[in-house]
Amino acid sequence: MLANAEIKTMINAFGCGFSEGYGNDFDISKLRYDKIIIMADADVDGEHISTLLLTLFYRFMPELIYEGHVYIAMPPLYKAMPSKGAEEYLYDDKALEKYRKKHKGPFTLQRYKGLGEMDAEQLWETTLDPETRYLKQVEIEDARMASEVTEMLMGTEVSPRKAFIYKNAQEAELDI
Repeated sequence: MLANAEIKTMINAFGCGFSEGYGNDFDISKLRYDKIIIMADADVDGEHISTLLLTLFYRFMPELIYEGHVYIAMPPLYKAMPSKGAEEYLYDDKALEKYRKKHKGPFTLQRYKGLGEMDAEQLWETTLDPETRYLKQVEIEDARMASEVTEMLMGTEVSPRKAFIYKNAQEAELDI
């Protein structure tokens, strides 16, 4: 983990160190930021990245989560632009379905494949501006579940992974 330059940079930026099973140099009082916000795309790949980061925080810096410093930014997946009326950001497929049912008249739909597809103004308005952004505060149960799923899916034990895939295959959201 510490061989990864981005992880090292992130740990250094936080300023509070990290905990390992055999040593502990983590000191929450040295944390430089009140909010640590995970920003990832609103698709399956973004969820995967968020899960991996939550696993890292849960295993090596759990106090960040216990003390309420970790958040997940919720960028929109779509932007609906009606021919008449105001544009609306839609954050998931359920919101899109609801919009289609209630909206009368033609509209253009833009699907964001990632944060990098937004122009600076859209990124500020939807994900960065403290006045308009949506943040989800991570609770320890969220991180515990992310860690357990990561362990199972990336671990050496095949049978639990296979059982999980069979059990959840029908509900999988594929971004293809």
